[in-house]
Amino acid sequence: MQTIYELLSHLGGWNWVIVALLLLSLETVVPGVHFLWFGLAAFIVGVTTLVVSAAGPEYAEAFVWQFQIIAFALVSMVTVFFVRRYASAGVGDAADAPSLNVRAQQYIGRSTTVMVAIQGGRGKVKIGDSIWQAEGADAPVGARVKVTGVNGSILIVEPV
Repeated sequence: MQTIYELLSHLGGWNWVIVALLLLSLETVVPGVHFLWFGLAAFIVGVTTLVVSAAGPEYAEAFVWQFQIIAFALVSMVTVFFVRRYASAGVGDAADAPSLNVRAQQYIGRSTTVMVAIQGGRGKVKIGDSIWQAEGADAPVGARVKVTGVNGSILIVEPV
């Protein structure tokens, strides 16, 4: 046990770099983005420890492992909160694509062709490679209509 402690104490800041590499490696295996920020924090603490150690022994003695762990915890919190606050702001908001799961609403304002004559207020129109039921004023086959609204999965159209 004493030899492991001696090995870890001689590695100094490289311990944190090794932990960072392990956490970043774990990030590639585990789905989601969980260990990236802790790996980044460990790398920052490792580089800081190496820089402080290179500055002189009096500085290295002041930045002992207890302070390194506190620094790791603080940097971890900062990176996690930074990512939650700024990097993921607006991701997945319904405001980005309000009609994402309501396909028919995506066609509002689009002009299309009547495929089955609209008679008695009902017919069918073609948009892209799909045929949709439509409601609106009577129109013959081939007439151009514009989608003005949606009623469930039925397009509301009016002549162009």
